[in-house]
Amino acid sequence: MTPVSATDAPRDAPRDARNEPAKAYDWQGDRDKLVDAIMPHVPFDGWTDTAFRAGAADCGIDLPRALNAFPGGMAELLAYNHQRNDALMISALAKEDAGGGKIRDRITRAVRLRLELVAGQREAIRSGLSFLLLPENAPLGPKLLYGTVDAIWLAIGDKSTDFSFYTKRALLAAVYSATFLYWLNDKSDGQAASWAFLDRRIGEVMKIPQIKGQIRSVFDRLPNPLGLFARAAGPLTAAPGATGALPAGMRPRRRRRT
Repeated sequence: MTPVSATDAPRDAPRDARNEPAKAYDWQGDRDKLVDAIMPHVPFDGWTDTAFRAGAADCGIDLPRALNAFPGGMAELLAYNHQRNDALMISALAKEDAGGGKIRDRITRAVRLRLELVAGQREAIRSGLSFLLLPENAPLGPKLLYGTVDAIWLAIGDKSTDFSFYTKRALLAAVYSATFLYWLNDKSDGQAASWAFLDRRIGEVMKIPQIKGQIRSVFDRLPNPLGLFARAAGPLTAAPGATGALPAGMRPRRRRRT
């Protein structure tokens, strides 16, 4: 019997019967769909399996496939959402030509843009803070914070490779964390209070090099303490064995034979 080809199959036959190629599995696409579908459930259900299952059902992805997209569960999904927003910030700054202007203005713009990108997720993020305090998730918070401040410095054109690479990121981490917590509870119009808070924190950080320079100049004017000690020691600097140069109370005493 001659086998039936795809062209010979009846028109009303199922798709598989016509040997039509199946759609390629889009793992990255599943991750994006799941994040977009799950995030609206988080403010109500928290970073839980309940929110994960509800979001997967909303976007029509069965649970085994959803778990294949995020085998680490909600912790992995939270990290992916955070890193995706970092990437969106970098892309937006690139379009704005963030490499020009004063560094203070560039940092301020980058931090503000990063927070504006997640303005619609504030309740989910607030819940995420509690989620990150769980012992099994504790290392994730600092890792994500470092990723964000590193992305900001790279996005504004920082190319440092010396010790300042670390100091810049440490200072920005402090600024970003403080501004983030303030912004999270800010109820002012357009979060104007948060941007004013951010500007003050940036101003304080920008003063640090000046303070360091002032401290260094003060110490440079002070006498060398080692020189003072050498002058005060006087005879104490004599060669070993010159015990006659020591004050009477400090001369070694010979032990009497008994």
